[in-house]
Amino acid sequence: MRSKYTSLQITLHWLVFLLVIVAYTAMELRSEFPRSIRPIVASVHFSCGITIFVLMAIRLALRINYAAPPITPRPHPLFIGLSHLVHLLIYVIYLALPLLGVTMKYFGGGEWVAFGIAMPVAAEPDEDFADTLADYHELIARLGYIVLALHAVAALFHHYIWKDNTLLRMMPGKRP
Repeated sequence: MRSKYTSLQITLHWLVFLLVIVAYTAMELRSEFPRSIRPIVASVHFSCGITIFVLMAIRLALRINYAAPPITPRPHPLFIGLSHLVHLLIYVIYLALPLLGVTMKYFGGGEWVAFGIAMPVAAEPDEDFADTLADYHELIARLGYIVLALHAVAALFHHYIWKDNTLLRMMPGKRP
């Protein structure tokens, strides 16, 4: 049995991590940029979000096809269950956020750009629906901060306190 995730799983994990940082940073700091630059910052956010969706879908397919390498020593079943719940939330959040964002922008009525390409918009905008989606998008994004913090703290706790291989399974580099 493998002691680490596959190289592709590890690469996608850290790439998504970086894209999430860029996407969150773009939106959190957008008001700090001059107005003339804000459409570019928004485009970076949209492009990262769409890319995150695609990569998370690939990650989910890989996770379904490749069992997670075992944690040694094996944690208590309660912690394994909590880990599964947090991972499920991560997949749901980072698949739902881009879907909500794209749908929100589609129905919002304004032009928007991702990957340097003008994206389609509804022939008849529904700004109330877009506003509702925006509220959900923001709420779920805030929840994402909490879930990612739990995920990171748990990985560090496993590594430094319990001294198991949880973190090492997802680290780049050669297998031991």
